[in-house]
Amino acid sequence: MAVGTLALFYPVFVPASAAAVAYAGHRALYVDWRLLLTNFLTGPGRISRILLVMFFLTNWKSLPLAWTVRVFHAFLYHVVRRPKKTLAPRSLFHFSVTSSRTSLLETDYNMHKSNSTYFSDLDVSRSHLITHLLGPAMPRVGDNAKNKLVLGRDGEVIKGSFGIGLGAVFCSFRKEIAPLQGYEMWSRILAWDRKWLYIVTHFVVKGKVRPTAWDGGPGGRMGPTRVVAADGTTEVHDWSKFVIATAMSKYVFKLGRFTVHPAIVVEANGLLPPRPGDGWRGGETGCGTLDELGEINGQNEWGWRHVEQERRKGMEFAQHFAALDGTNALFDGGEDGAIGSFPLG
Repeated sequence: MAVGTLALFYPVFVPASAAAVAYAGHRALYVDWRLLLTNFLTGPGRISRILLVMFFLTNWKSLPLAWTVRVFHAFLYHVVRRPKKTLAPRSLFHFSVTSSRTSLLETDYNMHKSNSTYFSDLDVSRSHLITHLLGPAMPRVGDNAKNKLVLGRDGEVIKGSFGIGLGAVFCSFRKEIAPLQGYEMWSRILAWDRKWLYIVTHFVVKGKVRPTAWDGGPGGRMGPTRVVAADGTTEVHDWSKFVIATAMSKYVFKLGRFTVHPAIVVEANGLLPPRPGDGWRGGETGCGTLDELGEINGQNEWGWRHVEQERRKGMEFAQHFAALDGTNALFDGGEDGAIGSFPLG
Protein backbone atom coordinates (compact mmCIF):
# COMPACT_ATOMS: atom_id res chain seq x y z
CA MET A 1 0.00 0.00 0.00
CA ALA A 2 1.66 3.21 -1.10
CA VAL A 3 1.93 6.31 1.05
CA GLY A 4 -0.96 8.62 0.29
CA THR A 5 -3.34 5.92 -0.93
CA LEU A 6 -5.75 6.34 1.97
CA ALA A 7 -5.53 10.12 1.72
CA LEU A 8 -7.12 9.82 -1.73
CA PHE A 9 -9.42 6.92 -0.94
CA TYR A 10 -12.30 8.69 0.83
CA PRO A 11 -12.55 11.93 -1.19
CA VAL A 12 -11.74 10.44 -4.62
CA PHE A 13 -12.15 6.69 -4.98
CA VAL A 14 -15.35 6.23 -2.96
CA PRO A 15 -17.36 8.84 -4.93
CA ALA A 16 -15.88 7.64 -8.22
CA SER A 17 -16.75 4.02 -7.44
CA ALA A 18 -20.30 4.96 -6.44
CA ALA A 19 -20.77 6.89 -9.68
CA ALA A 20 -19.44 3.98 -11.75
CA VAL A 21 -21.80 1.52 -10.05
CA ALA A 22 -24.77 3.84 -10.55
CA TYR A 23 -23.97 4.26 -14.24
CA ALA A 24 -23.52 0.51 -14.74
CA GLY A 25 -26.88 -0.12 -13.07
CA HIS A 26 -28.54 2.47 -15.27
CA ARG A 27 -27.15 0.86 -18.43
CA ALA A 28 -28.09 -2.65 -17.25
CA LEU A 29 -31.78 -1.72 -17.28
CA TYR A 30 -31.69 -1.55 -21.09
CA VAL A 31 -30.21 -5.05 -21.63
CA ASP A 32 -32.37 -8.09 -22.42
CA TRP A 33 -30.40 -10.48 -20.26
CA ARG A 34 -32.48 -13.56 -21.13
CA LEU A 35 -31.91 -13.11 -24.87
CA LEU A 36 -28.26 -12.32 -24.31
CA LEU A 37 -27.74 -15.48 -22.20
CA THR A 38 -29.61 -17.67 -24.72
CA ASN A 39 -27.49 -16.45 -27.59
CA PHE A 40 -24.35 -16.89 -25.56
CA LEU A 41 -25.08 -20.53 -24.66
CA THR A 42 -26.63 -21.71 -27.95
CA GLY A 43 -25.24 -19.45 -30.67
CA PRO A 44 -22.30 -20.19 -32.99
CA GLY A 45 -18.96 -20.45 -31.18
CA ARG A 46 -20.62 -21.25 -27.85
CA ILE A 47 -17.94 -23.81 -26.82
CA SER A 48 -15.18 -21.24 -27.16
CA ARG A 49 -17.18 -18.69 -25.21
CA ILE A 50 -18.00 -21.13 -22.42
CA LEU A 51 -14.36 -22.20 -22.16
CA LEU A 52 -13.34 -18.56 -22.04
CA VAL A 53 -15.79 -17.89 -19.20
CA MET A 54 -14.44 -20.90 -17.29
CA PHE A 55 -10.93 -19.56 -17.78
CA PHE A 56 -11.92 -16.16 -16.40
CA LEU A 57 -13.72 -17.71 -13.42
CA THR A 58 -10.73 -19.85 -12.44
CA ASN A 59 -8.18 -17.09 -13.00
CA TRP A 60 -10.01 -13.88 -12.15
CA LYS A 61 -7.61 -12.90 -9.35
CA SER A 62 -4.68 -13.02 -11.83
CA LEU A 63 -6.31 -10.85 -14.52
CA PRO A 64 -5.25 -7.23 -15.20
CA LEU A 65 -6.50 -4.80 -12.52
CA ALA A 66 -7.69 -7.71 -10.34
CA TRP A 67 -5.21 -6.76 -7.60
CA THR A 68 -6.62 -3.21 -7.55
CA VAL A 69 -10.18 -4.53 -7.32
CA ARG A 70 -9.28 -6.90 -4.47
CA VAL A 71 -7.49 -4.24 -2.41
CA PHE A 72 -10.10 -1.51 -2.86
CA HIS A 73 -12.86 -4.03 -2.20
CA ALA A 74 -11.25 -4.51 1.22
CA PHE A 75 -11.41 -0.77 1.84
CA LEU A 76 -15.03 -0.43 0.72
CA TYR A 77 -16.15 -3.58 2.50
CA HIS A 78 -15.09 -2.34 5.91
CA VAL A 79 -16.27 1.21 5.33
CA VAL A 80 -19.76 -0.16 4.65
CA ARG A 81 -19.89 -3.14 7.01
CA ARG A 82 -17.78 -2.09 9.97
CA PRO A 83 -19.54 -3.08 13.24
CA LYS A 84 -21.10 -0.21 15.16
CA LYS A 85 -19.66 -1.19 18.51
CA THR A 86 -16.11 -0.16 19.40
CA LEU A 87 -13.61 -2.99 19.51
CA ALA A 88 -12.03 -3.76 22.88
CA PRO A 89 -8.24 -3.64 23.53
CA ARG A 90 -8.23 -7.45 23.50
CA SER A 91 -9.11 -7.30 19.77
CA LEU A 92 -5.86 -5.48 19.02
CA PHE A 93 -3.98 -8.78 18.68
CA HIS A 94 -6.82 -10.87 17.25
CA PHE A 95 -6.72 -12.40 13.78
CA SER A 96 -8.44 -11.12 10.66
CA VAL A 97 -9.33 -14.08 8.42
CA THR A 98 -9.46 -13.80 4.62
CA SER A 99 -10.16 -16.69 2.25
CA SER A 100 -8.77 -17.19 -1.24
CA ARG A 101 -8.05 -19.88 -3.82
CA THR A 102 -5.08 -20.57 -6.08
CA SER A 103 -5.81 -19.66 -9.70
CA LEU A 104 -4.35 -21.60 -12.60
CA LEU A 105 -2.26 -18.59 -13.63
CA GLU A 106 -0.65 -18.58 -10.17
CA THR A 107 0.60 -22.15 -10.64
CA ASP A 108 4.29 -22.60 -11.46
CA TYR A 109 6.12 -25.45 -13.23
CA ASN A 110 6.12 -27.46 -9.98
CA MET A 111 2.31 -27.51 -10.17
CA HIS A 112 1.72 -25.53 -7.01
CA LYS A 113 1.13 -21.88 -6.09
CA SER A 114 4.12 -19.79 -7.14
CA ASN A 115 6.00 -18.29 -4.20
CA SER A 116 5.90 -14.83 -5.75
CA THR A 117 2.07 -14.75 -5.72
CA TYR A 118 1.90 -14.94 -1.92
CA PHE A 119 2.78 -11.27 -1.74
CA SER A 120 -0.27 -10.02 -3.66
CA ASP A 121 -2.45 -12.06 -1.29
CA LEU A 122 -0.66 -10.42 1.63
CA ASP A 123 -1.63 -6.98 0.30
CA VAL A 124 -5.30 -7.99 0.41
CA SER A 125 -5.12 -9.65 3.83
CA ARG A 126 -3.32 -6.68 5.42
CA SER A 127 -5.81 -4.26 3.86
CA HIS A 128 -8.69 -6.11 5.53
CA LEU A 129 -6.92 -6.14 8.89
CA ILE A 130 -5.81 -2.51 8.98
CA THR A 131 -9.00 -1.04 7.50
CA HIS A 132 -11.22 -2.96 9.92
CA LEU A 133 -9.06 -2.50 13.01
CA LEU A 134 -7.65 1.01 12.55
CA GLY A 135 -9.84 2.49 9.81
CA PRO A 136 -11.87 4.86 12.04
CA ALA A 137 -8.66 6.36 13.46
CA MET A 138 -7.16 7.29 10.10
CA PRO A 139 -9.44 10.30 9.35
CA ARG A 140 -8.78 11.57 12.89
CA VAL A 141 -5.04 11.40 12.47
CA GLY A 142 -5.33 12.76 8.94
CA ASP A 143 -7.20 15.84 10.24
CA ASN A 144 -4.36 16.59 12.63
CA ALA A 145 -4.78 20.35 12.35
CA LYS A 146 -8.10 19.92 14.16
CA ASN A 147 -7.44 16.96 16.48
CA LYS A 148 -3.77 17.73 17.33
CA LEU A 149 -2.87 14.07 17.87
CA VAL A 150 0.58 14.28 16.28
CA LEU A 151 2.97 16.91 17.61
CA GLY A 152 6.58 17.68 16.79
CA ARG A 153 9.44 17.89 19.28
CA ASP A 154 8.69 21.55 19.98
CA GLY A 155 4.96 20.91 20.35
CA GLU A 156 4.04 22.14 16.88
CA VAL A 157 1.07 20.51 15.15
CA ILE A 158 2.22 18.33 12.25
CA LYS A 159 0.45 18.92 8.94
CA GLY A 160 0.25 16.88 5.76
CA SER A 161 -1.68 14.09 4.07
CA PHE A 162 -2.05 10.83 5.97
CA GLY A 163 -0.68 7.69 4.33
CA ILE A 164 0.65 4.21 4.98
CA GLY A 165 3.86 2.81 3.56
CA LEU A 166 4.89 -0.84 3.35
CA GLY A 167 8.49 -1.12 4.51
CA ALA A 168 9.34 -4.79 4.07
CA VAL A 169 7.88 -8.30 3.76
CA PHE A 170 9.37 -11.64 4.76
CA CYS A 171 7.77 -15.02 3.99
CA SER A 172 8.70 -18.52 5.17
CA PHE A 173 7.23 -21.43 3.19
CA ARG A 174 6.40 -24.80 4.79
CA LYS A 175 3.98 -26.56 2.44
CA GLU A 176 2.77 -26.16 -1.13
CA ILE A 177 -0.70 -25.06 -2.26
CA ALA A 178 -2.15 -27.06 -5.16
CA PRO A 179 -3.92 -25.48 -8.18
CA LEU A 180 -7.47 -24.31 -7.33
CA GLN A 181 -6.92 -25.25 -3.65
CA GLY A 182 -8.58 -23.00 -1.11
CA TYR A 183 -6.66 -21.50 1.79
CA GLU A 184 -7.04 -18.82 4.46
CA MET A 185 -4.87 -15.92 5.50
CA TRP A 186 -4.86 -15.17 9.24
CA SER A 187 -3.35 -11.72 9.84
CA ARG A 188 -2.85 -9.89 13.12
CA ILE A 189 -0.77 -7.13 14.65
CA LEU A 190 2.39 -8.63 16.10
CA ALA A 191 4.05 -5.59 17.70
CA TRP A 192 5.22 -2.03 17.10
CA ASP A 193 8.18 0.18 17.94
CA ARG A 194 8.85 3.90 17.49
CA LYS A 195 8.51 3.69 13.71
CA TRP A 196 7.07 0.38 12.48
CA LEU A 197 3.85 -1.54 12.95
CA TYR A 198 4.60 -5.26 12.50
CA ILE A 199 1.98 -7.65 11.10
CA VAL A 200 2.20 -11.44 11.00
CA THR A 201 0.17 -13.47 8.47
CA HIS A 202 -0.28 -17.24 8.48
CA PHE A 203 -1.44 -19.03 5.34
CA VAL A 204 -3.63 -21.81 6.74
CA VAL A 205 -5.31 -24.90 5.28
CA LYS A 206 -8.91 -23.92 4.58
CA GLY A 207 -11.59 -25.19 6.96
CA LYS A 208 -9.26 -26.75 9.54
CA VAL A 209 -9.26 -24.03 12.20
CA ARG A 210 -12.00 -21.88 13.65
CA PRO A 211 -11.64 -19.19 16.34
CA THR A 212 -13.46 -19.70 19.62
CA ALA A 213 -15.37 -16.43 19.10
CA TRP A 214 -15.71 -13.40 16.82
CA ASP A 215 -15.34 -9.81 18.00
CA GLY A 216 -18.59 -8.65 16.45
CA GLY A 217 -17.59 -8.47 12.81
CA PRO A 218 -19.05 -10.73 10.14
CA GLY A 219 -17.86 -14.29 10.70
CA GLY A 220 -18.15 -16.95 8.05
CA ARG A 221 -18.41 -20.73 8.41
CA MET A 222 -14.78 -21.45 9.07
CA GLY A 223 -14.95 -25.22 9.47
CA PRO A 224 -15.10 -27.42 12.57
CA THR A 225 -15.12 -25.90 16.02
CA ARG A 226 -12.30 -26.57 18.43
CA VAL A 227 -12.44 -29.94 20.19
CA VAL A 228 -13.82 -29.77 23.71
CA ALA A 229 -12.54 -32.16 26.36
CA ALA A 230 -14.72 -34.15 28.77
CA ASP A 231 -14.25 -31.56 31.53
CA GLY A 232 -15.58 -28.82 29.26
CA THR A 233 -12.24 -27.18 28.53
CA THR A 234 -10.84 -26.67 25.03
CA GLU A 235 -8.24 -29.25 24.19
CA VAL A 236 -4.83 -27.92 23.24
CA HIS A 237 -3.80 -28.73 19.68
CA ASP A 238 -0.73 -28.07 17.61
CA TRP A 239 -2.44 -25.61 15.28
CA SER A 240 0.85 -24.94 13.51
CA LYS A 241 0.45 -28.21 11.60
CA PHE A 242 -2.18 -26.45 9.48
CA VAL A 243 0.14 -23.55 8.63
CA ILE A 244 1.25 -23.49 4.99
CA ALA A 245 3.45 -20.39 5.19
CA THR A 246 4.08 -17.49 7.56
CA ALA A 247 4.85 -13.91 6.53
CA MET A 248 5.83 -10.79 8.43
CA SER A 249 5.27 -7.24 7.16
CA LYS A 250 5.93 -3.80 8.55
CA TYR A 251 3.98 -0.60 7.96
CA VAL A 252 4.93 3.01 8.61
CA PHE A 253 2.35 5.77 9.15
CA LYS A 254 3.03 9.20 7.68
CA LEU A 255 1.69 12.74 7.88
CA GLY A 256 3.37 14.29 4.89
CA ARG A 257 7.01 13.35 5.42
CA PHE A 258 6.64 13.09 9.20
CA THR A 259 6.66 9.57 10.68
CA VAL A 260 3.75 8.98 13.08
CA HIS A 261 4.31 6.73 16.09
CA PRO A 262 2.11 3.62 15.54
CA ALA A 263 0.84 3.87 19.11
CA ILE A 264 -0.81 7.21 18.26
CA VAL A 265 -2.85 5.59 15.47
CA VAL A 266 -3.76 2.60 17.64
CA GLU A 267 -4.73 4.86 20.55
CA ALA A 268 -6.81 7.12 18.29
CA ASN A 269 -8.98 4.09 17.57
CA GLY A 270 -9.59 3.44 21.28
CA LEU A 271 -7.59 0.20 21.37
CA LEU A 272 -5.03 1.21 24.00
CA PRO A 273 -6.03 1.11 27.68
CA PRO A 274 -4.99 3.94 30.02
CA ARG A 275 -1.23 3.81 30.56
CA PRO A 276 0.89 4.80 33.56
CA GLY A 277 3.04 7.87 33.05
CA ASP A 278 4.48 8.19 29.56
CA GLY A 279 3.79 4.49 29.05
CA TRP A 280 3.78 3.67 25.37
CA ARG A 281 6.09 6.49 24.33
CA GLY A 282 8.41 6.68 27.34
CA GLY A 283 11.83 5.16 27.96
CA GLU A 284 14.79 4.73 25.65
CA THR A 285 12.88 2.70 23.07
CA GLY A 286 9.75 4.84 23.12
CA CYS A 287 7.75 1.85 24.32
CA GLY A 288 7.93 2.05 28.10
CA THR A 289 10.30 0.47 30.60
CA LEU A 290 10.26 -2.95 32.23
CA ASP A 291 9.64 -1.34 35.63
CA GLU A 292 6.47 0.25 34.28
CA LEU A 293 5.23 -3.13 33.11
CA GLY A 294 5.11 -4.68 36.61
CA GLU A 295 2.82 -7.58 37.50
CA ILE A 296 -0.40 -8.45 35.68
CA ASN A 297 -3.45 -8.86 37.90
CA GLY A 298 -6.87 -10.01 36.71
CA GLN A 299 -6.47 -12.12 33.60
CA ASN A 300 -9.98 -11.37 32.30
CA GLU A 301 -9.50 -7.60 32.02
CA TRP A 302 -7.12 -6.31 29.40
CA GLY A 303 -5.26 -3.34 30.82
CA TRP A 304 -2.10 -1.56 29.73
CA ARG A 305 0.16 -4.30 31.12
CA HIS A 306 -1.65 -7.02 29.16
CA VAL A 307 -1.28 -5.13 25.88
CA GLU A 308 2.34 -4.19 26.58
CA GLN A 309 3.23 -7.76 27.51
CA GLU A 310 1.73 -9.03 24.24
CA ARG A 311 3.58 -6.34 22.28
CA ARG A 312 6.89 -7.30 23.90
CA LYS A 313 6.32 -10.97 23.02
CA GLY A 314 5.87 -9.96 19.39
CA MET A 315 8.94 -7.72 19.44
CA GLU A 316 11.12 -10.71 20.30
CA PHE A 317 10.52 -11.83 16.71
CA ALA A 318 10.05 -8.41 15.08
CA GLN A 319 13.43 -7.09 16.22
CA HIS A 320 15.20 -9.76 14.16
CA PHE A 321 13.10 -8.83 11.15
CA ALA A 322 13.94 -5.14 11.68
CA ALA A 323 17.64 -5.97 11.89
CA LEU A 324 17.59 -7.16 8.27
CA ASP A 325 17.46 -3.50 7.18
CA GLY A 326 21.18 -3.47 7.86
CA THR A 327 21.81 -5.81 4.94
CA ASN A 328 21.60 -2.78 2.62
CA ALA A 329 25.17 -2.04 3.69
CA LEU A 330 26.31 -5.36 2.20
CA PHE A 331 25.91 -4.01 -1.35
CA ASP A 332 29.35 -2.98 -2.65
CA GLY A 333 28.53 -2.31 -6.31
CA GLY A 334 30.57 -5.26 -7.50
CA GLU A 335 33.94 -3.95 -6.37
CA ASP A 336 35.41 -7.43 -6.78
CA GLY A 337 33.58 -8.12 -10.04
CA ALA A 338 30.27 -9.75 -11.06
CA ILE A 339 29.26 -13.03 -12.70
CA GLY A 340 27.54 -11.46 -15.72
CA SER A 341 24.56 -9.50 -17.04
CA PHE A 342 21.69 -11.62 -18.38
CA PRO A 343 18.63 -10.78 -20.55
CA LEU A 344 14.88 -11.23 -20.01
CA GLY A 345 15.00 -10.54 -16.32
